[in-house]
Amino acid sequence: MTGVITRIVYQQRNRQRVNVFVDGAFALALPDAEAARLQVGQTLTPADIARLRQIDDAAKAYDKALRLLGSRPRSQQEIAQRLNRAGYPPEIVSAALARLQQQGYLDDAAFIAWWIENRARFSPRGRRALQQELRQKGLDPQMIDQALAMIPDEDQALAAARQRAARWRGLSQEAFDHKLLSFLQRRGFDFETARAAAAQLWQELGAGQE
Repeated sequence: MTGVITRIVYQQRNRQRVNVFVDGAFALALPDAEAARLQVGQTLTPADIARLRQIDDAAKAYDKALRLLGSRPRSQQEIAQRLNRAGYPPEIVSAALARLQQQGYLDDAAFIAWWIENRARFSPRGRRALQQELRQKGLDPQMIDQALAMIPDEDQALAAARQRAARWRGLSQEAFDHKLLSFLQRRGFDFETARAAAAQLWQELGAGQE
């Protein structure tokens, strides 16, 4: 049923959103930029209202995605999953993702590089663990493998080992190796890489010496 806009007012809690009333009753809310195209006395058909609600859903989905990206970089699949869980329909999610990509806010290659760098700095892991983490985020396997090929596992293993080795300095070499090997393998390093790191750290620390 066709109606007439009788009132357009800013929301009290969010001055960037506007409530639109049709025939005296609340009909929908819109971003102020979209509401600026409307005026009191304008006639809206049901199709007009449905279209405006879709515009509002798209704006809210985009804003939610920006808030998620504001806390840390995210993969495209992470954003899609969060928007899907929030109840946005597939076409709205796709539109939000496309807009974010066009504006440079979503870049899976950049996200992979950020993830690897962040892990290397705060919690070093082997290629196997990094590969699993990144695949769980829906990233392209070939893109992951290309990025990981540039990462020397040996350096990462030593960095990870140094975070723990000092606390085991007073142990026998057998106990030291056992603990460090177990730790490094849980971090995704293969046995040979872990063993080489343990041997080097044993020498560096002078472990077992008086």
